[in-house]
Amino acid sequence: MSKTKRLNRDHAKKTQRPMVEDRIIAEHLTNLLTPTIKSQSQYFKELGLRDRILTLPLMVAAVLTLLWRDVPGVSELTRLLETEGFLWCGKTKVSQQALSQRFLTFPAILFERIFTEILPTLKIRWSARHNRPLPESVQFTLSKFENIWCADGSTLEALFRKLKSLEDVKSGKLAGKMGVVMDLVTRLPIAIWFLENPCASDNRFEDNLLELVSANTLLLLDRGFYHFQFWQKLIDRQVHFITRIKINAAIEYQQVFTDGYSLRDRDC
Repeated sequence: MSKTKRLNRDHAKKTQRPMVEDRIIAEHLTNLLTPTIKSQSQYFKELGLRDRILTLPLMVAAVLTLLWRDVPGVSELTRLLETEGFLWCGKTKVSQQALSQRFLTFPAILFERIFTEILPTLKIRWSARHNRPLPESVQFTLSKFENIWCADGSTLEALFRKLKSLEDVKSGKLAGKMGVVMDLVTRLPIAIWFLENPCASDNRFEDNLLELVSANTLLLLDRGFYHFQFWQKLIDRQVHFITRIKINAAIEYQQVFTDGYSLRDRDC
């Protein structure tokens, strides 16, 4: 009996057209990002990049448009830029080859610096919201801890190799390893780390996490951080944590606090 080939929907060719640009959201993004982009212009020049057609503002707008409007690819993005423009960029004629090459060589550090600079603003705006009350469980946890953070590591997927410039890249080569710490309350990142080795264990991020976390913080850890010496270091720093237990773990209960159908609280 033949087996059906498993499809990866992320690799499926998109046939839909991109979403229409919403004027209100576009104005919001423009007001939020324009000052930050201008503040990074000097660093842009320090990297030896020249202000021609594909400038820093245009590349930031291009990436946001790809993600926000679900643009199928660079060809459609090039068409949008030439026929209608997007966000703060007016109509601009540029070849698909030039835009593709710019994406491959554009320094990622510029996007990182822009995102890092707007994070405080995003936190302030989140604090000003009063129409999204926190769940009772989060409110109760905040009464016991100063921070509620989530930590996880993820292997980045292999390059699709759809561009001609990527034909020589080894097939199936993974893009690296990423570690992220998120604030459970604001849903904003606290720190993002990257390793070129996609086979690296989540344990490689332990030192980064120890430098970052402070006392009276509750950490929600993925099982990749299942390391007893690391846990002891967290305990010594008065950092609390919750993680999933391994299936084959041997457990010895020291004390039982609650043992019911809905709640089991035990000291291991």
